Amino acid sequence: MRRVRPGATASRGGAGSRAAGDERALTSVAAGDRFQGEEPGDIPRLWHVTLSVSGREAPLTEVRRALEQLAHDHPFLLTSRYAVDHAEIRYWEEARDLHDAAAVALRLWGEHRQTAGLPPWEIVGLEVIDRATYHQRIAEGYGPPPASPVGVHPF
Repeated sequence: MRRVRPGATASRGGAGSRAAGDERALTSVAAGDRFQGEEPGDIPRLWHVTLSVSGREAPLTEVRRALEQLAHDHPFLLTSRYAVDHAEIRYWEEARDLHDAAAVALRLWGEHRQTAGLPPWEIVGLEVIDRATYHQRIAEGYGPPPASPVGVHPF
């Protein structure tokens, strides 16, 4: 989820910078509301993300503790499954499009490796699907099983 603080810009490529002292008023928008002239592609959507990582074996207790710390630091994580040499993290991401959701997911492991004490594993898989596709797969009996129980669990 992208957050913009007053005086900052959320534009890409540096365009639209503000002069010092200019503040941007933040506006609350109810679910489903649109700004005038806003295109449907500009509205954040929910994306189900499955991130798979693997690498050299690490003590199981350390892997669990690191994933629990990551979940504590980022409560949006639904569930994590782990073993001594791989893990899978599943969560919902709010983003404008698939590219934004995937970019955030691809940074997650590396950016939090130090703070959560995550193993130095590499990302080996990424699936990002929209909410409708996720629910369609569940209804048809295939795809990722529902994320329950929520939390950190061994494979």
